[in-house]
Amino acid sequence: MAPKPISVFACESQPVVVEGLRKALERSAEFVFAGAAARPAEALQAVLGRSPDITLVDHEDGPAEALALVGEMCKASSKTQAVLWVKSDQDIRAGEALHAGARAVLVKSRPLDTLLECLRVVARGYLWFENGAPEPVAEPGRERRRPPRLTPRERQVVTLLAQGLKNTEIAKALEISPGTVKVHLMHVFEKTGARDRYELAIRSRKLLGPEPGGAVAAGAEPGASGSAAP
Repeated sequence: MAPKPISVFACESQPVVVEGLRKALERSAEFVFAGAAARPAEALQAVLGRSPDITLVDHEDGPAEALALVGEMCKASSKTQAVLWVKSDQDIRAGEALHAGARAVLVKSRPLDTLLECLRVVARGYLWFENGAPEPVAEPGRERRRPPRLTPRERQVVTLLAQGLKNTEIAKALEISPGTVKVHLMHVFEKTGARDRYELAIRSRKLLGPEPGGAVAAGAEPGASGSAAP
C-alpha cells in the first residue's frame, strides 16, 4: 500500500508563489496541495479545519507576526508542523523559530529539490535548519575542535530535548527522575558550550549526526539507522 501523501498548506500572500508551489507539489505523488491563505487569521482557520501535515508560513508581515502565527498553529493543531518560509536565513533566528514551535526555517530562493526534501524530513518528525548554530572560527594554525563526546544517556536526553520535550517529559520517556535529567543537561551544556535549550537543539545535528540535507532527527533512537535525534 502506498503511503498517504503529505498534505501541505501555505500562508503566502503572493498568488504567483502559491501557484508555483501548487504545481510543484502536484507533480509528485508524495505530496498533496492543501490550499493557501493570504492572511494569518485565514491561515489559522484553515489549519483548524483541514489539519494539514505541514504549513509553510511566510513572514511578509514581519518576523514577530510570523512567529506568533506559528505559536497559534501549534496550539490549534498537534498534527500540523510549521515551516517558516523566509527570504533570507538572517530574517529569523533559528532559536526564535524553535521557541515558537517551528520545525524548520527554509529560504524561499532554495531549489525545488531542497524545498521538497525539507517537507519530507519535517513530515517524518525531523528538524530542518540548513546552517545550524554558528560555530567559533578556528584560530590560525589550529584544527577545528571535534564535537564533544556524549554518553549514550546524554544523547538520548538531547534527542528528546530537540523534539521540544520538557524535563518532566524527558524523565518520563527515559524512566528517570527530572533531577537526573537536569544533571545530564548540565553535563551536556558544559561539554558543548551551548547557552540554552534552543541552541542545544539546533546543534544536535552535529552532536548526534546529520540526516541528508541538513535535517535533525526528532524522534529516532540514538544509533538507529538514518538518524540520531533532535
